[in-house]
Amino acid sequence: MANQSYLSVWCKNFDEDQMLDQFGAFLATVPFSATKPGFTYFMVRAVDASEAPLLEHDLRAVPLDASGIIEIAQDYRHSDCSFEVRANWDLWLFDATTAKSKLEPRPLEIFCHGEDYDDGFWRDNGHIEVDFGFEHLFTGHAGLLGIRRAARAAESPEEARFLEAMAWPENLQVYQEKTRENIRKLLDWVRQIEKAVPVERIRLWSEGEENFELRLEEILAAR
Repeated sequence: MANQSYLSVWCKNFDEDQMLDQFGAFLATVPFSATKPGFTYFMVRAVDASEAPLLEHDLRAVPLDASGIIEIAQDYRHSDCSFEVRANWDLWLFDATTAKSKLEPRPLEIFCHGEDYDDGFWRDNGHIEVDFGFEHLFTGHAGLLGIRRAARAAESPEEARFLEAMAWPENLQVYQEKTRENIRKLLDWVRQIEKAVPVERIRLWSEGEENFELRLEEILAAR
């Protein structure tokens, strides 16, 4: 199963009175997909993850903006509540079958954890947490990118086709450039968050990299 990549944000003064104001400011920074804008899902859960949702909305027919989400959330402004929203943003994907890169909508999942939710779940995971999607959209497949490249043998037929496509230098060059564009978009978003929200600490991390942020910097620096 492919590794996922994440952002955890710890905020200042994230109490019951302030949490939705700060969450709304965060949501206003989300770089929506050009073809699929808006938040397409909203859920509220109380106490912990084992509890059934208090509220759940499929918003795909009529996506909402940040203010629309916060308006719905106001009735659940409690420190033991957690909120989840989903949206799409545009990232470059490489198709090994056609050896072409395409800018496509990719899913985002965003969570907001009150400080009394799930025995202080926020302490380890952040007041606000983002699941960016597949790690390889930013780190590349098969260890081909970065200063210390460590290409590995194919682990699946799909990866074998990918490595075959990457044997052509022009394909590898485009793949590097488009992956860097994905990284820059992610880092630009983080900078917008730091301007919009009273951030105490931010952590970029992933399931497959010991230091995800350092890996991104290495790929940006490689030539």
